[in-house]
Amino acid sequence: MLANKTALVTGSTSGIGLGIAKALARQGANIVLNGFGDAEGPKAEIAALGVQVDYHGADMSKPAEIEDMMKYVAGRFGRTDILVNNAGIQHVARIEDFPVERWDAIIAINLNSAFHTTRLALPAMREANWGRIINVASVHGLVGSAEKSAYVAAKHGIVGLTKVTALETAPTGITCNAICPGWVLTPLVQKQVDAKAAALGLSNEDAKKVLLGEKEPSMQFTTPDELGELAVFFCSPAGNNVRGVAWNMDGGWVAQ
Repeated sequence: MLANKTALVTGSTSGIGLGIAKALARQGANIVLNGFGDAEGPKAEIAALGVQVDYHGADMSKPAEIEDMMKYVAGRFGRTDILVNNAGIQHVARIEDFPVERWDAIIAINLNSAFHTTRLALPAMREANWGRIINVASVHGLVGSAEKSAYVAAKHGIVGLTKVTALETAPTGITCNAICPGWVLTPLVQKQVDAKAAALGLSNEDAKKVLLGEKEPSMQFTTPDELGELAVFFCSPAGNNVRGVAWNMDGGWVAQ
């Protein structure tokens, strides 16, 4: 379905980003990975799916490095056909105790980076009259949680950016949508499970149940593979007129 298309997925060396990258690769898209940590393992996983794969290590808090990455993708594959803005970090603290530098870093990586990749990807998408921009927001782009001010602010911003991008591209073959996961057992969430287990003196499995029970009625984690299949739907012909949505996969979290 996506043969001869190229997908750039930020924050894709593990977790949600890698799950989405693999789902797009299974549909024939060439993949450019981005993120911290080991890239060789993820590259091998993608290559095994029979597509071309590359990696760019841009620090998503730095606009100049993002520009370099976008130029690199264009030079390697012609253009970014599918842009998945997934890079994100987290910090938990009350507003009055929130370190200013952590606020700045979260806004830069979770929100500003999506603006920079989008502005740089759009001209070639407009020229081709085809493109898919998928912003990985969060259930926290739709509702709030205490002690997550920067993350919630950034993810609400991502949902707003999604809507404006969708409106500005509405008459074209470009769509922009947001995916809003609930709890996904990524390394980022595992840290929260570990912290809860330590604080409450629980086993890791019991801490997971406590975490899910606070917010997610289904009592199960959404998986990166499930999120990847939603991304594939957005890229399919069936998604041609799905524009500007914030689609939550959250086990009923926002339905409460």
